[in-house]
Amino acid sequence: MVVSRWMGRLALAGTCLGSLVALAACGDNAFPLTGELAGRCAAPRTGVDPATGAAYPDLPGSLDAEKAWVRGWIDDYYLWYREVGDPDPDSYGTVVDYFDALKTSATTATGHDKDRFHFTYTTAAWEALSQSGIEAGYGVRWAVIAPRPPRQIVVAYTEPGSAGAAALVRGAEVLAVDGADVVFGAAVDTLNGGLFPADVGEAHTFLVQDLGGGAPRTVTLTSANITSQPVQNVRTLDGGAVGYLQFNDHIATAEAQLIAAIDQLKTAGVTDLVIDLRYNGGGYLAIASELGYMVAGPASDGQVFERIAFNDKYPTTNPITGMPLEATPFFTTAVFSQVQAPLPSLGLTRVFVLTGPGTCSASEAVMNGLAGIDVEVIQIGSTTCGKPYGFYPQDNCGTTYFAIQFQGVNAKGFGDYADGFSADPAMGAPMPGCVVPDDFTHALGDPAEARLAAALQYRRDGTCPAVAKRAGAAPLSAVDGQVIKPPWLENRIYRPIDR
Repeated sequence: MVVSRWMGRLALAGTCLGSLVALAACGDNAFPLTGELAGRCAAPRTGVDPATGAAYPDLPGSLDAEKAWVRGWIDDYYLWYREVGDPDPDSYGTVVDYFDALKTSATTATGHDKDRFHFTYTTAAWEALSQSGIEAGYGVRWAVIAPRPPRQIVVAYTEPGSAGAAALVRGAEVLAVDGADVVFGAAVDTLNGGLFPADVGEAHTFLVQDLGGGAPRTVTLTSANITSQPVQNVRTLDGGAVGYLQFNDHIATAEAQLIAAIDQLKTAGVTDLVIDLRYNGGGYLAIASELGYMVAGPASDGQVFERIAFNDKYPTTNPITGMPLEATPFFTTAVFSQVQAPLPSLGLTRVFVLTGPGTCSASEAVMNGLAGIDVEVIQIGSTTCGKPYGFYPQDNCGTTYFAIQFQGVNAKGFGDYADGFSADPAMGAPMPGCVVPDDFTHALGDPAEARLAAALQYRRDGTCPAVAKRAGAAPLSAVDGQVIKPPWLENRIYRPIDR
């Protein structure tokens, strides 16, 4: 049995770093302790880590040592460690492939995989992405309305100043990529390669159909390093009484942009707020907490934004920080800025949130956290992704690992939404609101766009618009789609400073 090869606790760092067989002689734990194998790398990095300014911690090791580390790390910190099988490490050629197999195979009540959020990045890529929001692309986020033939892929939104923004607008439909037919074609690799370029400098040709008809046109886009603008389209509506902001990603650069947006809306004197989270898959929980405070203001000061629970090995202690478990408060000062200045706030008792299937994790935490302190959250849109879970990223030997480590609940103890939040009463909706499909025929922030129009209608008279039923090839004014984003933008991420 493979399990015998993993039996053991390393007595001293460096004394059991040979093959996995050798680990059996190192003690009596089920799996090796991660701390004693950390940084024992088959290909150690050298020099200075540009993200920290310190030397890389890597030491000479082996592929077996890296596999042993990741197995021990999963056994120690993974939320569902009891549900992980015992795959043979020798069956996997890389540590990442082995890591991918180390997760639960259980499903939710509706049949979804319980763990849909298990992934890795190279550490260099993760540090660049999470701190700067830079990734290779065109500045276009595609919405996949139908992933199988007859496929339908349209532009969801673009990044200001990007090549994509200059060439395409929301709702433009992609008919072909590099000559490969999108709707019925079989060249899936060509489609994916063009839609989601792996590197900068890639030129790809798209045949697109713009909204309003006319002949399809050809657009050539070259991938570049794109800097995300996570907060867009900040404006006032309904005579200045309603503020609107489109919030796409909980990344570090969002902090300053959210502060500027709330300052702008506060100066304008808004009495209601619509936060468009339909394409926001998550990110740093600290940003979610800050946004919660900026909505609720003094009423949230000193209140619990979210409590987290780790696996049963750590009932009272945060195993990552080593500190007693403490709730994440509603942060009242900037977390990511070098100057921790007080945050602005609107002091609202209700908020309208526009949602879709891509509203996930940290975005759901905004909704749940505010509901936990009795701020009325009015949901307009479709069911969210369902992820009350999160993790601390963990670097080892140049790979950063992401595995579910905790579940979050609000101040009232609620966190059971693995199948998402829905405004549909038939789904047991915990929040008031309206079920409204996406509308790609209007710009985001346009008061005529279906979800925003529904929020404004609900604000005026408490009613919802009639919902268009999708049948066959539905019009782009009544559909829903999945906006494809990298996995680090679809999660709830903690850092050691987050409380």
